[in-house]
Parts: sequence; structure tokens; C-alpha cells
Amino acid sequence: MRSYKNNKKLSLWPIMGLAISLSTSPAFSHGGEEPTPKSSKNTYYFDAESGMLNLPKVIVGDKTYSAELKQKPGVLEFTVDNAVLISQCRLLVAARLFDGIQLHTDKALLIEGNIVKQVGTQAELAAQCDNVTDLGDATILPGFIESHAHITFQNVDAETVLKHGITTVRDVGGPSLAATGGHGSLRLLSSGPIIQAPNGYPTNLFGGDASHQAHDPEASTEGSHAPAAGAHGAMTVIGASVETVEQARETVRHFVEAGAVVIKIALEPGGEHGAPWSSNSHGHGGPALPWPMLPLEVVQAIVDEAHDLGVTVTAHVGENEGVTLALDAGVDEWSHVPCAAIDESLLQRAADQGVKVVTTIDTLSNCMGIAANTTSLAAKGVTFIYGSEIGHNDVPWGINAEELHSILHLTGTSPLEIFQSATSKAGETLGIEHLGTLVQNAPADIIAVKGNPFEKFKPLEYPDLVISGGKTVVDNFSAQ
Repeated sequence: MRSYKNNKKLSLWPIMGLAISLSTSPAFSHGGEEPTPKSSKNTYYFDAESGMLNLPKVIVGDKTYSAELKQKPGVLEFTVDNAVLISQCRLLVAARLFDGIQLHTDKALLIEGNIVKQVGTQAELAAQCDNVTDLGDATILPGFIESHAHITFQNVDAETVLKHGITTVRDVGGPSLAATGGHGSLRLLSSGPIIQAPNGYPTNLFGGDASHQAHDPEASTEGSHAPAAGAHGAMTVIGASVETVEQARETVRHFVEAGAVVIKIALEPGGEHGAPWSSNSHGHGGPALPWPMLPLEVVQAIVDEAHDLGVTVTAHVGENEGVTLALDAGVDEWSHVPCAAIDESLLQRAADQGVKVVTTIDTLSNCMGIAANTTSLAAKGVTFIYGSEIGHNDVPWGINAEELHSILHLTGTSPLEIFQSATSKAGETLGIEHLGTLVQNAPADIIAVKGNPFEKFKPLEYPDLVISGGKTVVDNFSAQ
């Protein structure tokens, strides 16, 4: 980092945003009225939501920088003396670099702004950037992607999750939210509420059925059964019940329009021994078994509508009946390894149909069938995607080393393949180009840990460097 004081060679180039003229006095301020910029070179931009002043193209001499000022609480002035220039490029050097696909040694990573520009040796890249950080005996990786979380419904602190190595979360079961984050904050992608049968799981245990919430009068129309924007956006929502094919299709359309990147359904009759959603886990008798499930024709309509709109369908399944429904309807993914022991013929069908499976083995560690199902699916060549179910009581708010160890133990796959399941393969599943990798033009979502996490997973829970969209969130290396 470098600082400046009243540098006369400072040139400011405008970007989209709120333009405010740069004062010639030692302090410049923002207030209730927007001053008129004096010229295109004398403007800076204040983001009222984040409290940041952003000057992404700052030229000092022959160097180009990106500058930020953080607003102090209750202070309406920013002094030039406190301004900080941050080089627009950054070159990270470490003993190991995992790019989401392969592990490399003695490589460097060149970041420009919020994207990855190149991976190479320090000698190859040094001429392009003189802002070098040598991490030493450390490992650089893409930020991990959590593919099964309930961040919003469970009110999990997003900043904590980000600081502990998860840079992207797929929130599967909660309010419908447009994609957010990725520039110094957790990248959050939503499925919207879980589509379920009336009086079925999950709202029979947790409440929060979007179909029972008050509709937005302007968004609702007479005879419409899909939850209104005001309903499925409520923070207390986790499910949305449908009864007919028409309701199912309408609900899928509604969720996708609201920003859903995947559609989640529940096919859960209850009763699996050891399941965290079992009645014993909740300390009460619970609803009578079996719980209602969506019929095949409704599940098929959900899958068909989602596929027509270009999104996939993930299903909560826990036993043979739900698994059969999901397979018959062509569901793309299981959001858990099933809890009860599943018939081998059904597991083979899942492999043959290319079903992906999100792990959540740690969360379901008390389930009777979790180990056998995982081992059998792995032997059949099923693709696993890392997921820890952040928001569950017993798992950390960040990377879960126990989940990684459970995958290693039960599937027999290598640490490299496991890390791929939490990075490049997870990004592929989300359909976001280059997410979960460190290839050219990938989002600059990066973590680094001291030592070699391929030999010991635990340090990943406490990364020493976290960068989100090019913005540094954690940096323990600079403190050395």
C-alpha cells in the first residue's frame, strides 16, 4: 500500500455513479446536495450503501492505481491526508497454487482490478506489475463455493462466512433474492423457497410457507397461486407449497424471475433414523408420518419448466420413495447424500442419469445410510459437489474441514478432486463462467493459507488471505 498527500500529479477519471467535485482544500466532503463536478478529471464517487469512496482509475506519475476511502461513523468529511492508493494490479507469489483444476508449484497469480489476469512464474509476470506480495510457504486457491446453505433463513453472518474462506454461497431454502456480493462481500446466489407439497416438509417443521404469507396486492392477481414478490422475499420464508401442475409451473417462473439460479424441491416423507429433520431432533412428536409429498406429475412440471428457463433442479431426498420420484422426473441434483440406505438399483440409476450429489456428510453424520450411500455412489462414478449446509447447528460458518475429511474417507477420491468439487466443479454447476477457478478472466475470489492444505485440511477453516472480487478482506501475511 502507498499513501499520498496533496499529490499534484493526481488525475481522476470518471466512472458510473454519484459524481462529486474534488475540493482543492485539504478536506472534501459529501452532504445533502450533490455538487456539480468542475470537470471530468476532478470527480470522485461515493457509494452511500458501502460508505466507500472509489477512484478506480487514479494516475500518479506513470503508475495507475485504484483508491478507496472508508467513511468513519458519523463523520461527513474525508481528508486527502487519509486517502490510500492501492495498486490496480497485484502479484501474489507462493510455493503452491491450486487454480481450481490443477496444483502448481512456485507460481504467481496476477490480479487486475476484480479479475484474474494470468498465472505464471514470478519472472514471467513481474514486468506487468511491481506490486508483489510473496506469501512464502503457502498455498493460493480459489475461494470455496458452498453449494448447500441457509444463510438468510438462519440469519448467518455473511462476513463471518467470507472471512472463513467461502467466497460464494448457493442459498437453497430461504427468500428469493437477486444475486449479490463479490466485491468485498460474500457472493450470494439464491434458489428461493423450497417447492413442496401442502403441509409437507420443510414448512411442517419450520413454518415459513410463502404460499400462506400475505401477497403483495400489486403483485398478486386473482386466481394466482404463486407467491408474490413480497411473500417469497420475506426473511421468514423457507418453503412454498403447490398443489397442481399449473401452480408448479407458475411458481418456478416466479422464482426464476426473482433471481433464482436453481430450483429446489422437497421429496421428504420423514422418518429416517438419525436425520436432523426427524421428530426426535426437534424435541417434539412432530407431524404424523408419512409427510405429504409432491406427486410425479407436479415434480415433472417443475423440472420441465425449470429446464425451459435454463435452470437446474435440486431435490431434498432422504429415502427410496423420494429418490424414485426424483429419478422418474429427471431431477438434476440431490441436495444431500440420502440419509436412509438407498437401494443399489436406484443409486445405479442416479449414476446412469448423471445426477450430481451435494455432500453434506458432516451434517448427516448420524444417518444410518450416509456412509454406505456415499461409498456406493462414488464407486458408480457419481459427481459430488462440496456442501456443508451452513446454517445447520453443528457445522462451521465457513469452510468445513470435517466435511472435506468425510468426503476423502468415504469416497476414496484425492484431495485434488475434493478441492475441485468445492471450486471449479461447483462453479460449473452454477453456470457462472470461470467461477471457482483462477484462470484468465475469472473473478478475483481468492484465498491462501500457510503451508499445504492438500496434506492437512484444518488450516482452510482459518485462511490467512481472503480476497473477494479483488478486494482484500483478510490479510495475515502483511502483518508478518
